[in-house]
Amino acid sequence: MQMSVKVFSGTGSQYLAEKIARKYGITLGKITISRFSDGEIQPVFQESIRGDMVFLIQSTFAPAENLLELLLMIDAARRASAYKVVAVIPYYGYARQDRKDKPRVAIGSKMIANMLVAAGADRVITMDLHAPQIQGYFDIPVDHLDSSAIFIPYIQQLQLENLTFAAPDVGSANRIREIATYFNAEMVICDKHRKRANEIASMVVIGDVTDRDVVLIDDICDTGGTLAKAAGLLKDKGARSVRALCTHPVLSGNAYSNIENSVLEELVVCDTIPLKQKISKIKLLSVAELFAVAIRNAYENRSITGLFIHSQLRNK
Repeated sequence: MQMSVKVFSGTGSQYLAEKIARKYGITLGKITISRFSDGEIQPVFQESIRGDMVFLIQSTFAPAENLLELLLMIDAARRASAYKVVAVIPYYGYARQDRKDKPRVAIGSKMIANMLVAAGADRVITMDLHAPQIQGYFDIPVDHLDSSAIFIPYIQQLQLENLTFAAPDVGSANRIREIATYFNAEMVICDKHRKRANEIASMVVIGDVTDRDVVLIDDICDTGGTLAKAAGLLKDKGARSVRALCTHPVLSGNAYSNIENSVLEELVVCDTIPLKQKISKIKLLSVAELFAVAIRNAYENRSITGLFIHSQLRNK
């Protein structure tokens, strides 16, 4: 009997899972995620998944119950005799804790990887990890999708005359350089120094942005402080316009007001995390089709290399 695909969603990513399933051409599987009166979570699959390839869609943004829910879903799928269990995590939370950068801290992203493997995941599909080396924390295959497949067509339709790309920090430089190379455009770096998390002490621009239409690209927008400060600095240095593209709209604290009150033309984000508010400067692009293709290729044992910018660069 041929193995079939079943796609299920946790409560945190239901809105996105429905779109992914629609793009794939199937309906979401039936699952009930109930809670005891004290808040304890219990997922129950309402249909047989014996021998099936099961894809569980859930981003692990706050609260932590989203992660726990995913772990319990994985365990339930294993115990229900699924052939393979694939954790589809559009936004991989705790990715900013990827190394021991000060004494006596946890390496959260490694711990989460261990938990996913221990729960029984056979594969992980995720997008724009804050630190790409997190893939190495897993002893199972990881398909690490790239938002450039979504952002590049959007940038092309803007038809900006003097396009220049900006990296919001030195750590983003390699990723931004690939996109700049694709467009044969210039690139600058906003070098920042932090005193503590979410608080920028100083920032300088490395490169010339005079009369340029600048596009800032980052993986996470948390408080919006970095983007707002970088945009203001770029404008002060002579940029004609500044817009930002960020994959994961964490948008905590005063993020919405920071973005609304900034000099940014717009902030373009993906729907890996649901938006809490709607404001005029924030535009949403969907990752549903990209994940649907990745799920299909995983099921059919086909390559996903063609989804990446380095593959597109080779073919230019």
